[in-house]
Amino acid sequence: MTTHPSAAVIARYADPRASLDEVTMWSVEVHLEGCAHCRAVLVGRVPDDTRVLLDRVAAGVDRAVAAGPVPAPRRRWSPVRNRWFVWRLLPWLTMTVAVLGCAVLLEAAAPHLPSLVTLLAPIAPLPGVAFAWSRRHDPAWELVAGTPAAGLAMLLRRTAAVLAVVVPVLALGSTRTGASLAMTLLPCLAFTAAAITLGAFVGVRVAAIGLGVAWALAVVLPAVLTARLPAVLEPGGAVAWALLTLALAGLAGLRAADFRRLTSHH
Repeated sequence: MTTHPSAAVIARYADPRASLDEVTMWSVEVHLEGCAHCRAVLVGRVPDDTRVLLDRVAAGVDRAVAAGPVPAPRRRWSPVRNRWFVWRLLPWLTMTVAVLGCAVLLEAAAPHLPSLVTLLAPIAPLPGVAFAWSRRHDPAWELVAGTPAAGLAMLLRRTAAVLAVVVPVLALGSTRTGASLAMTLLPCLAFTAAAITLGAFVGVRVAAIGLGVAWALAVVLPAVLTARLPAVLEPGGAVAWALLTLALAGLAGLRAADFRRLTSHH
């Protein structure tokens, strides 16, 4: 929300009996985080009984803090050490890099096979994307997913971290094997966008697993058995892959509201 919400919207936000749609409520909460003026307006709109309850809770918290133990010395803060994402995602990214490295070596040892780097490129980022937004592996899932900043933007940031590792590896693998760079990177981005888009309906983890299994059975396995690169990965299909990526990215943007619900991200 780039402008201040109206007094009527703030009054409805403060009234527990009123109802606001999810998009408006999320926008108001994000705006209140950085606007002291609107927070002051909100205080004036809170019912008297609610204000009394909040004052009583604040007083109780102050007494408990004053009577509690002395706070432990603060540890030196490290942005890398305090991010679960960096360390917990590392094994999955390492596995992806190792698989792509083996594909490069196998392609060099068996040149009669179709380009394994090209075949694996679409599904290379999917394990990391599935893990990056999985409630089963994030110990702070409820805390993160319940904040106003959660949603599609956070999912895209975590996906970008995965692509920052996978895309350079794919580019290097394509250079080493002589595979088409466009037909390596564009399907990778298309399947990433597809996982996010389908994630709005079935969850990102389920969407990534389903896309990976379907591609492996429908494309990778037949290509290896027939020793022929499928038509969908021929260099002439680069434009189609680019258009598909843009279409899926646009659809994901249209379904952004679905990513604010907890059930959309597991």
